[in-house]
Amino acid sequence: MRTVRSVRAERSQQLSKALRRSKIAFMASVCVWAGLVGINNVLDYRANFQFVQHVLEMDTTVPGNPLLWRSLPWAPLQHAAYLCIIAVELSVSLLAGFTVFRMLAARDDAEKFSRAKAVGVMALALGVLLWLAGFEAIGGEYFLMWQSHIWNGQESAFRFAVLCVLGLVFLAQNE
Repeated sequence: MRTVRSVRAERSQQLSKALRRSKIAFMASVCVWAGLVGINNVLDYRANFQFVQHVLEMDTTVPGNPLLWRSLPWAPLQHAAYLCIIAVELSVSLLAGFTVFRMLAARDDAEKFSRAKAVGVMALALGVLLWLAGFEAIGGEYFLMWQSHIWNGQESAFRFAVLCVLGLVFLAQNE
């Protein structure tokens, strides 16, 4: 006869396993999502580069803006910024993918699984840095992207940053 304690322990183990599998699936989704974002930026370089170029040039902000001295009209610097964005997107994807394999290998061992999540935390933190610090703060506020009706990526960047922050909270929780 099973005791109440053994039933609770079994349910707790089932929940822990389900949470581990959910975290693996989440990180796999981050891997695919960030990878597609980065790959799309490589494959459609010119079209997506235009976004970075216009934001850095600040050419679609309010006319006569006294902060236009911040603009970066030099194309080599614009390309360097765009390549850094792509590199971070692909790094998020690769780190998330690496995390998936580590978590899969450790899915039946709570202690090993917890250690396997560390790289995933770095992947998601890197995503927060890119989309919150890079796009929201630097692009949105420093380069006044919010003033552009054409080249304003703040909604997407906010959505990406929130997904990464929520993922950080979820991943950091104990199973």
